[in-house]
Amino acid sequence: MKHQIPVRIIVLRPLAGVSMLVQRGKDELLPPSSKSAEQLVFDFELTVDTTESRPNFLGKYAQGPKDARFVYVNSGTYVDQHSMYGRRAKISLMNITGEQIQTVVSKAGTVLQTEFEGIGRDGGPTCASVKGIEWKVAKA
Repeated sequence: MKHQIPVRIIVLRPLAGVSMLVQRGKDELLPPSSKSAEQLVFDFELTVDTTESRPNFLGKYAQGPKDARFVYVNSGTYVDQHSMYGRRAKISLMNITGEQIQTVVSKAGTVLQTEFEGIGRDGGPTCASVKGIEWKVAKA
């Protein structure tokens, strides 16, 4: 069965002066639904097929092969900004559980949410596969 599930990604303490946008498909970009110096919030929907034992994430925001889906958060030149940075942070979807999906599907006003630090160890925007991603069911 396929479901549309609301998803929220929060970038904590993004690097000042460097834009960050979520990649949609191959060349579209989603701006934050809200932003401040402390955080960027991205709200969107993923399609998920729950007919198999492991959820299969589909749609324009889900990137990568079936067994390793993720969402890209692009920054700098990857969002058409004149910048010394051109980076993409990979936010894994693979530890989202079937139970979390069912909770969001059945309980109105909830969203699957994760967050990560916007600045990497080198002082630039976070990039590559982001370690420690934890998804939780939160209020929308």
